[in-house]
Amino acid sequence: MRTRLAPAVVIALASVAGVISAESPAALAPLRFLLGEWRAVPSGKPGEVTGSATFASSLQDRVILRFSYAEYPALASRDAFRHDDLMVIHADASAQLRADYWDNEGHIVHYLVQPRGSDEVVFLSEAPASEPHYRLTYKLAPDGTLGGRFEISPAGAAETFITYLTWSSRKVSRDHPETQHKRE
Repeated sequence: MRTRLAPAVVIALASVAGVISAESPAALAPLRFLLGEWRAVPSGKPGEVTGSATFASSLQDRVILRFSYAEYPALASRDAFRHDDLMVIHADASAQLRADYWDNEGHIVHYLVQPRGSDEVVFLSEAPASEPHYRLTYKLAPDGTLGGRFEISPAGAAETFITYLTWSSRKVSRDHPETQHKRE
């Protein structure tokens, strides 16, 4: 009797565990301020970069996707070009927030994600000491603009960050519904 009951108990526990893991991770809640489409605020300087980022909840609120692009105009020293990237923000099994980043230049970066209150988040790259480290910060200002800062720390100097880019963006859509994919 015990041997017949054991598989039933395992199946029942697995079913309950499946229900629990299917719930939306509460760990993503502090990042909801990012959801929507954000366009770069023009500075008025000649040759400035334009672009936008869209943060969308997906997989029934289990991840946040960031699709981003920046268009760089031609300068005397280089041709015009476009940068595209994708980031997937998710909670791991221990509810630690992580993000994985890919871009059209071949970069892949794995981040630990650190919310700081309800209006700021820091993405800190996970990399060996022999490689550069990256820190990406988003901060929502009282006027509704979203400030961004991307910093790089040289290999071997993990805490010596140098600001590489800063920008400000304004939300152009209040809510961005879950990304939908049609089956064909």
